[in-house]
Amino acid sequence: MRLRELSPGELARRLHAGELRLHTGPFVFRLQSPHREVQAGIQAMYAEHRLADPSEPADFALQIVPGKGLHRVWHRQACFVFDDRAIFEPLPAAHAFALLEWSMNWCISSHAHQYLIVHAAVLARGDRALLLPAPPGSGKSTLCAALMLSGWRLLSDELTLVRMSDGWIDPLVRPVSLKNRSIGVIDARFPAARFSAVTRDTSKGDVAHLQPPADAVAAMNMRARARWIVQPRWQADAPLQLTRRPRASAAVELARNAFNFALQGQEGFELVADLVTACDCHDLVYGNLDEALAHFEALAAAP
Repeated sequence: MRLRELSPGELARRLHAGELRLHTGPFVFRLQSPHREVQAGIQAMYAEHRLADPSEPADFALQIVPGKGLHRVWHRQACFVFDDRAIFEPLPAAHAFALLEWSMNWCISSHAHQYLIVHAAVLARGDRALLLPAPPGSGKSTLCAALMLSGWRLLSDELTLVRMSDGWIDPLVRPVSLKNRSIGVIDARFPAARFSAVTRDTSKGDVAHLQPPADAVAAMNMRARARWIVQPRWQADAPLQLTRRPRASAAVELARNAFNFALQGQEGFELVADLVTACDCHDLVYGNLDEALAHFEALAAAP
């Protein structure tokens, strides 16, 4: 059963009762929240995602609940609770859906150590994967969204899950997070794209989420192998510049972007070495999105 098959009333009931079980790639999340912002975000962004059967165990159970005390009356708040423990500082209730997304990322990056978890967008053509590791402000998510809407299959915008057992990448198809001017760039370039409501004045600025394509959601059981590692950097009005990165440098950067590299020890080191050995590694500076998209089309067409 897909989430879109639930009526708004049934979705609200399950969320209130903590009975909404959502498949997101290899994980099942059990979600609970009374916040209307959470319900609206889930309804818009996860419409094509599969619901887990009630008998299916959840990997993570998380709550986005109201703040306590006078905040209930004067300033509505949203709090992330995991295992009966508040994890982050409360945020304004208007940030509740963004908080849900950040909380889901925290659950995975803090606990799913059967993977090497890399802070990188990852997309695929067939079973060949493109990794885009980059720090905030680099244009990574903008590029990921544009590629996703131009024929590349989204695996993840934020967390690349590399299996420790065999090096394959498991899809984690969830909404793409865009910030500030990137929202308008993608909206103007892809008018059919479907966004969540914009969350204003977060610690990251204005944030909106972009619904993943239905075909990417349907292909969440299709793993991929790393084939390209490209570190992007957006620079206003810059001509496209592609520079080959030495594999040793690429390995250092990939390890730096992995949440749990140190925890994985020698196995993690060897996995990073295997990944960069199997990949073409580059740095990409771009100032024009269409030029960047054309470059990646040529990349995918090459043997």
